Amino acid sequence: MESRATAIDVDEVTGQLADQLLRLSRRLHRSQRALMEPTGVTLAQSRLLRVLAHCQEPPRMADLAQRLDVVPRAVTTLVDALEERELVRRVPDPRNRRVIRIELCDGGGQALKELRRARRTAAADLLEPLSAEQRAALAELLAVLDEDGAGRHHSPPAAQDS
Repeated sequence: MESRATAIDVDEVTGQLADQLLRLSRRLHRSQRALMEPTGVTLAQSRLLRVLAHCQEPPRMADLAQRLDVVPRAVTTLVDALEERELVRRVPDPRNRRVIRIELCDGGGQALKELRRARRTAAADLLEPLSAEQRAALAELLAVLDEDGAGRHHSPPAAQDS
């Protein structure tokens, strides 16, 4: 009987955690979006800029779509908007002139610095009630979840605006 009660408690706690994580994620996104508004860069555009910053060489549009887990058409729209603001540029591939790659411009690097500040400020606001020790403990717990889920997907992830 006790094992059944424990299973129910675990299910209830898991449900509560799911609700809390979703609420906190939404709060973080709202705060981040508000702090990013002066930059004129959307959450989706900031994701693309972050991916570009971590690429060793300028990626193709298809590579970006795969890394962002979105359809290629969505990347085209994002790149068009960022290129218009001179944050990224399309460049020909030196090995195959039919291939176009996307490169971060100087303005994109500067925008990334501002966006990182906005993300950190939003996170700091959310985490403000926690002590340094509590933040470290939370970081450790989230790292375990992040590692555990890195290679597993039970269902296709939804395209997000982050």
